[in-house]
Amino acid sequence: MSKEIKVPAVGESITEVTIGQWFKKDGEEVQMDEVLCELESDKATFELPAEAAGVLRIKAQEGDVLEIGAVICEIDETGTPGKSEPTKDESKAESAPKTEAKSSGAKSTGEVKDMVVPTVGESITEVTLANWIKADGDYVKLDEIIAEVDSDKATFELPAEASGILRHVAQEGDVLEIGGMICKIEVTEGEPAAATSSESSSESAPAAASGNTNYATGHASPAASKILAEKGVSPESVKGTGKDGRITKEDAQSAQKAAPAPAKAESKPAAASAPAPVAGSRNERREKMSSLRKTVAKRLVSVKNETAMLTTFNEVNMKPIMDLRSKFKEQFKEKHGVGLGFMSFFTKAVCVALQEWPAVNAKIDGNEIVYNDYCDISIAVSAPKGLVVPVIRNAETLSFDQVEKEVVRLAMKARDNKLSIEEMTGGTFTLTNGGIFGSMMSTPIINAPQSAILGMHNIVQRPMAVNGEVVILPMMYLALSYDHRIIDGRESVSFLVRVKELLEDPTRLLFGV
Repeated sequence: MSKEIKVPAVGESITEVTIGQWFKKDGEEVQMDEVLCELESDKATFELPAEAAGVLRIKAQEGDVLEIGAVICEIDETGTPGKSEPTKDESKAESAPKTEAKSSGAKSTGEVKDMVVPTVGESITEVTLANWIKADGDYVKLDEIIAEVDSDKATFELPAEASGILRHVAQEGDVLEIGGMICKIEVTEGEPAAATSSESSSESAPAAASGNTNYATGHASPAASKILAEKGVSPESVKGTGKDGRITKEDAQSAQKAAPAPAKAESKPAAASAPAPVAGSRNERREKMSSLRKTVAKRLVSVKNETAMLTTFNEVNMKPIMDLRSKFKEQFKEKHGVGLGFMSFFTKAVCVALQEWPAVNAKIDGNEIVYNDYCDISIAVSAPKGLVVPVIRNAETLSFDQVEKEVVRLAMKARDNKLSIEEMTGGTFTLTNGGIFGSMMSTPIINAPQSAILGMHNIVQRPMAVNGEVVILPMMYLALSYDHRIIDGRESVSFLVRVKELLEDPTRLLFGV
């Protein structure tokens, strides 16, 4: 009898996944809940566990893109009941000697707990299994963190739903839909004896010394792989400190700092086999597109195709705000413990203008227009994994210092990949500041389902005509991209002019005029 293993549902918006890596070979015997391969979505990576014990028959290869519900592999269960025990013992003896030691101190109840991808947000339909914190065959306790899961918005920790022996089903980098199988836990009574753990640790050292490793050894997590790729550091040259020698994000960060020194030392012997690129060379380098980047690409194209997007421009004299900041920034920081930046001025100005021109703060839902009486401002932040847009809730009710504190808090969490789904979802209007990277002018793309986005740009000293005289002033271009299906030219231009007025005379913000 054959058991078909299909792509599980891992999220509402996820319709397909990519096979990242097979950890088991075709024709190889596998155990219940043992991890077979990694699945990658545009949001996260998942491990696919075996749903039965038997002989694996692979139907899809690494790199194949499969729809939800498509058959990935089959497990031939014929004859497995009679020889299940020897097969289990043999697999443990060959691939994971320490598994026996770990499980010997606890009695199996015969129950197997299937763990699937939990629902993490309304718009999230798939996730990527970023990192296994616990290795296959490890004993785990209830609620113990066993893995990290990435979506296109945030990173989550996956807790164990039972105490027992962990069996990986999905591998790091796998993209799984919401509800897709991640792993299985063979439920046990009691815990392994303390001596068992010490024995396993003592056995692991000789095993490592003799070259016995598993798939985790020298394997970099998605975050670590990205860092190493950016620095041009080979994973083989990095010593992993994670479970079973896995290369963690911290290992990659350390490697990138130390990379220049060893590179010089190794460059001489390696020169003969791999000469450094010379001027005029035509080398090419290919890298697999990340799930996050694929999601961003799809959404941006979707917005361009499904909205009537236009962009209107204006320029703002930033001198009044800069003078105000210079005058009060020290007192502001002493009292509130946070710096007085430009973002609070723009956020407050936008909130005032949104309340006066509600169409800019609305969205289209089917055949209806939804007007929001509140201002949830999305702030575009450049994070290690890509651009994210955390939301400042009810920004219209916040003071300058509260806005600044919220901006700092969200930016720090974004850079540490600690943003939650709640902090990423929603938003009625978006602010993006390309000026911090030196952008002079751009046409930002709407953050759907919102209907407008305001782009801030670089502040440049330019000669301007003021009262018949040429004056050098710090000027900034503002760009408002909007959906013409819901926002007319009158609303868009009037909104931008109102923002300009409030910024060029910031005292208006204090008096609400």
